[in-house]
Amino acid sequence: MKSVAPIFVHIVDVLLVFALVYMVLLVVRDRRTMWMVQGLMVLLGISLLSQAMGLTVFSIVMEKLVLGASVALAMMLIPEFRRLLEQLGRGEIVQLFLASESHLSTANNVIDELVEAVKGLSQNRTGALMILETDAPIEESDFSVPGVKLNADLSRELLQTIFQTTTLLHDGAVLIRGSRVLAAGVILPISEKDASRQLGTRHRAAMGITERVENCICVVVSEETGSISVAERGMLNRPLTSSKLRELLLDKFSPKADGDTVAPQLRSLGRRLSVKGINFLNAFKRRARRKLPRPTPQEKK
Repeated sequence: MKSVAPIFVHIVDVLLVFALVYMVLLVVRDRRTMWMVQGLMVLLGISLLSQAMGLTVFSIVMEKLVLGASVALAMMLIPEFRRLLEQLGRGEIVQLFLASESHLSTANNVIDELVEAVKGLSQNRTGALMILETDAPIEESDFSVPGVKLNADLSRELLQTIFQTTTLLHDGAVLIRGSRVLAAGVILPISEKDASRQLGTRHRAAMGITERVENCICVVVSEETGSISVAERGMLNRPLTSSKLRELLLDKFSPKADGDTVAPQLRSLGRRLSVKGINFLNAFKRRARRKLPRPTPQEKK
């Protein structure tokens, strides 16, 4: 029976690691970032294997590499870890595991607000320029002027108010990350490509930032014609209707493209691991019972 306790501790240790990784992956909900998390797990596995094999120098190098990769990943996932700590602090552990279910409706609501704002600006021929992050955060050094920080909830009223010509922040771009308007009045670099003379400064700025930064797209509303355009990787897609804009944004940002393909895999993986874990524990209990010495008739008396 003395050997049973250490084995049970190791099993609990492994299960806790799986639960922690599963929780982090649920918070991330992004395919590319999940690849980075999986890469970190591979490095950690190699480091543990090298320690078990007694490779002293290689294990030291791997430990430093795992530490550096962990710090870099933590810096990239600051918003996700902040949300994780907030939910743990409020005791919302169950809501954390159910967060992937409500992500789709939240994304659709944000897209609807954005499209309605663009539609209203287009009808009134109010010029607008919006930067939408698609992956990792954009560095402020990529902007000519970072603008004024807002960090406000995205809404059609806020966007339409910012781009009114009577406001001080209308002459510039709005930076949007997720469901938040981070900054307004952002000045972007102008594209150096030869473009049509019909394109104004906003269109050239949208092309310029998407040429420099790949993890973003820009939505532009022309002040002269009210036409809607989308810039990505230095290319301009125009003119667009509001319904076409909604389709493009849903295709780009809907969790069906990233989160919904990841969440079912995580849930199925969790179910498979739980079933295998239960079967393993049951088999372990049966073997432990078989190894226990059976009482003799005299002991029964």
